[in-house]
Amino acid sequence: MPAGGARAYAREFARNLCVVHTLGLLTVVFGASMLLPLAVSWWVDDGALHAHAIALLVTCAAGSLGWLATRRFRRELEVRDAFLLVVLVWMVLPLFAALPLLRTIDGLSFTDAYFEATSGITATGATVLSGLEHLPVSINVWRTQMHWMGGMGLIVLAVAVLPLLGVGGRQLFKAEIPGPMKDSRLTPRLAETAKGLWLVYALLSAACALAYWLAGMGPLDAMMHMFSTLGLGGFAAYDASLGHFDSPAIETVAALFMLAAGVNFITHFAAFRRRSLVPYRLDPEARLFVTVVLSSALGIALHLWLTGHYADLATAFRYAVFNTVSVATTTGFASTDYAQWPLIGGLWILFLSTFSTSAGSTGGGIKMVRALILFQQVRREFVRTLHPYAFTQVKLAGAAVPNRVVFAVLAFLCVYVSTIALITLALVATGLDLLTAFTAAVACVNNTGPGLGAVGPAGTYAVLDDVQTWICVFAMLLGRLELFTLLIVFTPVFWRK
Repeated sequence: MPAGGARAYAREFARNLCVVHTLGLLTVVFGASMLLPLAVSWWVDDGALHAHAIALLVTCAAGSLGWLATRRFRRELEVRDAFLLVVLVWMVLPLFAALPLLRTIDGLSFTDAYFEATSGITATGATVLSGLEHLPVSINVWRTQMHWMGGMGLIVLAVAVLPLLGVGGRQLFKAEIPGPMKDSRLTPRLAETAKGLWLVYALLSAACALAYWLAGMGPLDAMMHMFSTLGLGGFAAYDASLGHFDSPAIETVAALFMLAAGVNFITHFAAFRRRSLVPYRLDPEARLFVTVVLSSALGIALHLWLTGHYADLATAFRYAVFNTVSVATTTGFASTDYAQWPLIGGLWILFLSTFSTSAGSTGGGIKMVRALILFQQVRREFVRTLHPYAFTQVKLAGAAVPNRVVFAVLAFLCVYVSTIALITLALVATGLDLLTAFTAAVACVNNTGPGLGAVGPAGTYAVLDDVQTWICVFAMLLGRLELFTLLIVFTPVFWRK
């Protein structure tokens, strides 16, 4: 290699070490989060204390080593660095998150442990585990806690509590926050914006845990299921999910807070700061989100009752509302095996999971704002077809949407549909039946969790072989990082100077 080429390669390698430096510090923060399951294990003496302690030490040691070894390469992150860091965070942290599972659950393979950890951190809720009620309590605490942290985004947490990073917080925030309108802010300073989001998140979390406790859950159950509810993840402490409790009160609490977590947290913050419900009325996403989900639940309830699946309308309404809200918000809790409903019911609620939740929420899918923009663009094309010289604009809440955002939404939708199709084809090629493959692809890309067929709410992803499991891992990461953030790292233009 020519000397000039070697020097250029060395400079490029050194530039990327700043990403390793920040990743190391974030890994230490992630390791510190393991203190909660460690404390729970010590308190209840569930036999997993050693596993949590080893995982905490390994994670913090690895993060500290990476941070200290690259201190001299610390600098302000550029846009490319931010994308690379976000991708590395979501790919590397599951390695450490899997450690307590590997050391505690007999016979669990690395592939399945990494899948479970990725499902936790991405707030997907797909599981390969069964006999959840027989696991150490602290392991279930850790599984659900990952939802809570991953729901809002570990990068946003880091920007909120570690302004001392000084590594381009704005780039990290924009790479992490879901949705096309990433330039909107709550407060003039980025760290204050992230703190505002986490303040609302924490207040809703405390209210949810209290509501679960008042509805009849024990304290630990209330905490664990609060983690899953606000993170819109869906991990539960029981194989029967929330159906274990068979409680209308608990299902009502879950449905209300799942709906709350599906609304843009910027809207929540605005309502909290103004002490008013007006921001919810002015948010077109929130209005349409609630309307679509609840009207769908009512329609499904009527269908289930009229087809004789449930004997009375009240029972049909109870199960339809809870499970529709759960899947539409990409949570994945279940109170019954909705795979036994008429097929249209299960497919419809999975369809809702592709777009229902708001941008800036903890949900997955393409987000309601993109669906609104797409609908307005289709309407504009209809008008142009009839009136070629008419001037029309795509508008949201009365404001014109820039064409660059419209084009970005169209590109996103194209990649999204292609991704679902390709992952489905890949799973079918490995031997899965079409229903299982398609719904697993939809459920993983949308971070919903359970699908239909072999991966329905009454089953687990343990039926998949290793190749199929890794395909689903990739799909979950794609969905959590909203496709472009991950895919762009694999393009030649990303690595070109």
